[in-house]
Amino acid sequence: MDKTKKSGLPDSLNMRHDPHFVELISRKTSGPIVRLIPLDQIDPNPRQPRSELGDIKELMDSIKTKGVLEPILVRAKGGRFEIIAGERRYLASKNLGFEEIPCLEMDVNDQEAMEISLIENLQRKDLDIFEEADGLKALANLYDYSHQQIASRIGKSRSTITEILSVSRIPNQLRQKIKNAGLASRSTIIEIAKIDDLDAMAQAVEAIIERNLTRSDTRDLTRLFKEKERKDEAKSKHYVFNYNPPDSKAYKLRIEFKKQVVTRQELITILEDVLKKLRSED
Repeated sequence: MDKTKKSGLPDSLNMRHDPHFVELISRKTSGPIVRLIPLDQIDPNPRQPRSELGDIKELMDSIKTKGVLEPILVRAKGGRFEIIAGERRYLASKNLGFEEIPCLEMDVNDQEAMEISLIENLQRKDLDIFEEADGLKALANLYDYSHQQIASRIGKSRSTITEILSVSRIPNQLRQKIKNAGLASRSTIIEIAKIDDLDAMAQAVEAIIERNLTRSDTRDLTRLFKEKERKDEAKSKHYVFNYNPPDSKAYKLRIEFKKQVVTRQELITILEDVLKKLRSED
């Protein structure tokens, strides 16, 4: 029977199926050993990639029944230990009143710890698309990874990475509006992210929520906004000369050219031609 590719953490202590993840652990540790560390000696990760850790009640029930089956990843820091990955397991154990938790200590620097934490979180199934987009963006910024490099590290296609990364540009105000409306369709949110103009993006969000648009309707709406953006962009490519006399409200002058660049001398020549034509009509 063929084995299907697993996402998230496997059940064994071999840790990640992800080659890059395993390589990073093996490169930085020599024969890592799982050991129990008191919870009061462990600190949460101050650079935790997830904005919310979500509901851990189900995890607490599992740990209460079976214990912590998979060690969390930590590193020594300031005479204590800092969590690299596994903060939900740590918090669930702490809430249950456990005194210690199984840990795998790693010798990594800040950037490597962040990369492991990001990859661990990005392979979870309960991330919303905004958390995933921000996590991918942080990973790209941290190591200047290309979309293809990120794809190979977390086991997704390059096109999927590109689509999800585009979501990171949606402003927080619009994100909150989307969440408050219960709009959870990933494909719809990705369509929204394709709109370049932020004002148009806000209008699209309003229309999608108010009219309860389907995925296909949203795609059509997005296409309309993109076409409008292209037309506006085409118009803006023409050079426009505007003159508003400071001491007069009687008139203003606007000349729109068919090309993008017009020199000062060309403008003078054109104005002189206009004056010559007007004078010849007297």
